[in-house]
Amino acid sequence: MKVAVYGHSTSANTSEHIQLLFNKLQECKAELLVYEPFYNFIKKQLTLPCSLNTFKSHTDLNGKVDYMLSLGGDGTFLETLTFVRGSYIPILGINTGRLGFLANVAKTEIAAAIEALAEKKYSIEKRSLLSVIGPNKLFGNVNYGLNELTILKKDTSSMITIHAYINGDYLNSYFADGLIIATPTGSTAYSLSCGGPLVMPGSENFVITPIAPHNLNVRPLVISDNNVITLKVEGRINQYLASLDSRSEVIDSSIELTVKKADFSLHLIKLENQNFFNTIRNKLLWGLDKRN
Repeated sequence: MKVAVYGHSTSANTSEHIQLLFNKLQECKAELLVYEPFYNFIKKQLTLPCSLNTFKSHTDLNGKVDYMLSLGGDGTFLETLTFVRGSYIPILGINTGRLGFLANVAKTEIAAAIEALAEKKYSIEKRSLLSVIGPNKLFGNVNYGLNELTILKKDTSSMITIHAYINGDYLNSYFADGLIIATPTGSTAYSLSCGGPLVMPGSENFVITPIAPHNLNVRPLVISDNNVITLKVEGRINQYLASLDSRSEVIDSSIELTVKKADFSLHLIKLENQNFFNTIRNKLLWGLDKRN
């Protein structure tokens, strides 16, 4: 099997597990491509296979790998999307960070996870993405996100007004610190912290969640992802922030943004013992009695 490995850095409490990962990949006779900055960071700390190669961009991966491994937390997992893009390379997230909704393979499960890949004992879960359309090639060639698009105020304590339209029909003007348009995957992220609902993957929805709205009766809204959302922003200053997953740009208030479902999906590797309900119970500590 051909495996690409993406990561940032390692700490003292994770280097042992990263070494185990490379040992297991070598044992399974995997052909390896490692993200070049990550390779340069770990090559003096770990014993790595001599035969591995490195990659620097998505063009180095197309048609050349069977799997992408993301080493880190959910933020690192989101960054792997910029390398996978529309190639449908399946991604497995190994959690060396903290919470890990997307990177949900624990450090102690690394060996079993690599064996499952080698023996093809896994399933593929398709995760929908949203795309953002604006002028001047907004967000470049990576104008899509797995979690959410967030509109935020910039450099001021004053609220902004976000006018939202669904398929051209006026929805609402949100007087707030910002607005989140989330996918089902993103429903467990920023949207959740702002009071949005949990939505199962595959539900084919968008969640529209205001951030600290001035009107307290404004609540998150779930709509079908076959709708097209248009956003117009105004405020006391002429700029605001638009964040797409982990990437942000400063946007002029004259710019109109269009949000719709992307025309491709992300392929997430699910091991045999993984499902959405187990993940949210474990990560959100549901059903635990803390009174003892």
